[in-house]
Amino acid sequence: MFAERSLTLSYARIMANTYSKIYFHLVFAVRNRQSLLKESFREKLFQYMSGVITNQKQKLLIVNGHVDHVHIFIGCKTNVRLDELVKEVKEHSTKYINSNRLVAGKFQWQEGYAAFSVSRWDHDKIFNYIRNQEEHHRKKTFREEYVNMLKAHDVEFDERYIFQDPCEVE
Repeated sequence: MFAERSLTLSYARIMANTYSKIYFHLVFAVRNRQSLLKESFREKLFQYMSGVITNQKQKLLIVNGHVDHVHIFIGCKTNVRLDELVKEVKEHSTKYINSNRLVAGKFQWQEGYAAFSVSRWDHDKIFNYIRNQEEHHRKKTFREEYVNMLKAHDVEFDERYIFQDPCEVE
């Protein structure tokens, strides 16, 4: 009992003086990399995603993308479960797209996502990179961009499977 109380008091003291700034660059694609995110509704979709992130008590810095994928730059609290946050953003944005009939047929995001930590010194670089997606994709495909990001962050992957859903893998 004494040990539990002591541990609780120590934990409370530590938490009172805990400071953090954790930033992530998230990337995920439309299922099968279909070019479904039309310019006519992308801005409203990104505003909607912003609301989902804000409702999850995280700090959105920018969301942008291209016809087949999305980039999100966020500041997270230490208690965030990144997989749950991405799941919420994908689920709610899927419902938004489908309920507003923004695409023909049923919209879905690709399973999975990429998440990269971002240092404070790289904020402007990442922010501008995400802001300039249209210009960036005049020169490079999403696949090239994605593979380059994985390599730049030293993420191990098998290029044959980076965009394949688990049910499609033999």
